[in-house]
Amino acid sequence: MLIIPAIDIKDGHCVRLKQGDMNDATVFSEDPVAMANFWLEQGARRLHVVDLNGAVAGKPKNEPHIKAILASLGDKLPVQLGGGIRDLDTIERYLDMGVTYIVIGTAAVKNPGFLQDACTAFQGHIIVALDAKDGKVAVEGWSKLTGHDVIDLGMKFQDYGVEAIIYTDIGRDGMLTGVNIEATQKLAQKLRIPVIASGGINDLADIEKVCELEPEGVVGVITGRAIYQGTLDFRKAQELVDKRAANPGA
Repeated sequence: MLIIPAIDIKDGHCVRLKQGDMNDATVFSEDPVAMANFWLEQGARRLHVVDLNGAVAGKPKNEPHIKAILASLGDKLPVQLGGGIRDLDTIERYLDMGVTYIVIGTAAVKNPGFLQDACTAFQGHIIVALDAKDGKVAVEGWSKLTGHDVIDLGMKFQDYGVEAIIYTDIGRDGMLTGVNIEATQKLAQKLRIPVIASGGINDLADIEKVCELEPEGVVGVITGRAIYQGTLDFRKAQELVDKRAANPGA
């Protein structure tokens, strides 16, 4: 199980939003590069980076900061990156910079042909983020709710060849109210590809609940506000999942 720290970049700062609201941002660091290195030192095994301005604009807006993070980390920590990635040239550029996984959200839903092309051209590097409320997918920085069912889209994208699905319940994101375990489990049970849980992690008890889903195919969980506000100790969370992995029957 991967515990994946999130670095959400808005106007060059490391922030967290509540329920995806760009007007409700808390700045946790002025220096995303320092924050990335902090999580590396804490023992993170993957980093989740989002260009929030890019997600709203539909094109990269914090590329210099992302480039600086990648240059600083080198090959020490895999990075999955999302936010405003809408064309193959942008994907290629970011992969060349050192990004390991490209996270496609809105473009996957609105332009599935693009997603298919991306999966073909960059096999093994494409992850889809499905952000949902009440089982329906939201797009454009969560500002618009669609009529698409999460499970239906997940199965469709699985057939395209995506590497994994990140599932976020946007009603819980940034609210520290716990992951939507039931919805995450339902999605994972229907898919053959890995699922990464996101949205609402508060403490170690929440991590334990997500760990229970590992046999269903949930391979990781993204956490942001909890590790920045201190309700979740990242090192203790990593120790917990490592202990469970070493003693699966315990």
